[in-house]
This record gives sequence, C-alpha cells and structure tokens, in this order.
Amino acid sequence: MSQCPSCGTPTSGNYCHKCGAATGSAHCASCQAVLSQGAKFCAGCGTPTGAAPARAPSRMPWYLAAASIVAVLALVVFSLTRSSAPAAGAAPSAPPAAGPPPDISNMSPRERFNRLYDKVMKAAQSGDAATAERFTPMALEAYAQLDTVDADARYHAALLKAHAGDLPGTLALADTILAASPGNLLAYMVRGSAARFGKDDAALARAYADFLRHYDVEIKKSDPGYVEHHAAIEDFRTQATAARGKP
Repeated sequence: MSQCPSCGTPTSGNYCHKCGAATGSAHCASCQAVLSQGAKFCAGCGTPTGAAPARAPSRMPWYLAAASIVAVLALVVFSLTRSSAPAAGAAPSAPPAAGPPPDISNMSPRERFNRLYDKVMKAAQSGDAATAERFTPMALEAYAQLDTVDADARYHAALLKAHAGDLPGTLALADTILAASPGNLLAYMVRGSAARFGKDDAALARAYADFLRHYDVEIKKSDPGYVEHHAAIEDFRTQATAARGKP
C-alpha cells in the first residue's frame, strides 16, 4: 500500500481511486506487463520481479525427464497411481505442453491461489517438474496474501509445501487445521502425505489410525472441503483400512 503523490490517499493500484492521479508502475523485464506494487512475480508470465529478461525455456528437458518421472505428487489425495513402465524398446512419451501461465492479474486473492495451485498440480501430475517448481513459490505467495483461510485452503497449501520438500511446514499446516477444526480428516491426510514423503512408517500408521477414528463422525458433516475432496478421502480411507488389517 502506498500513498497517492497528488492527494495522499492510500492506494495499491497504478492510479489513485480518489483523484485519478498516476501512482507509478513497474513493468516486467520479460513480457513488459505492468507489475502490481509489492509483487514478487509477474502475474502475466511468472518471471520474478527485477529479474533480467528470461530466455525462452527449452522444452528438451521435459522430454528427457519424461522417461524417468512417474506421476509425482502421490500426496495429492493419494489418488494418483504410478505410471506403468514403458514396453521394452518403446520410446517414452513426452509430457503435454503446460500452456501459457494463468492470467491472475485481475483475480481475487482466493481465485489467484486456486488457479496457481491447479497449475502446479496439473504440471506435477503430467511429469512437468520444471513448471511445477516454477509456479509453487507463486502459489504459496498467493496463499500468504489471503485475507481469510479455511481448512481447504490450508490443505492445498500443505500439499504445495510437501511438493516443495518443506515437511515441517506441511505438518505445521496440519496442526493449524486441527486447531481450528478438531478431527478434520484433511489434516490427517496431510500428515499421511508428509509421512510418505519422509518415509516415516510410524507417522503414516498414526495418520491412518487417527483418520479412521474420526471418519464416521466427520464424514457426516456438511463440509465443503469434504465434498470437493470426496474421492481423495475415500482413497485414503481404503489405504488406511488395508494398512490396519496388516499383521
């Protein structure tokens, strides 16, 4: 937030909403789009502000990486399965092009966060690690700018942090979900995700047990997060039930 140089009114845009005076604007070094004040990334192309014009990224690493990258992000609701190995002698297929960055300049903070989260998840699922890594910091910055957060937003942010390798941050968000909503199933799914990434079998077993202990009561609630992630919740329940039956 800055002050209008003409009338002194607090403003965050490129023009004063009271007197219409220009407040000054910066432009992206890569695509020349106007940058919002305080932005760390360009809303048009994703380039960090202040960075030199970016060279067009080569798509060749995507094709080379496709031979070894399976459908990462098993943490996303645990519903993604590993890609089957290619037949002998068959050339690995290249991941689909990620497409242009989402235009988030005119979106609300929650719309911006959701769009960037979807961008990261789709890129990770398709094996496009470069795009996922590029947009994860932008998605987390958008989360930090939310005026209000609910369990669903925290769940999405936790998956982003787990994808980025920030397991302490992932677990902290699970604790925050439970502090605001005791017994919330999404929190135990987050803990299970962190346990899998950290290869902590004991923590995974605890997450399964806690999830099953609260499932019958929680699933009856009219929780929008439960509706949106119904398939993921049921997948996690299936895995937790199977794990409980093991000797």
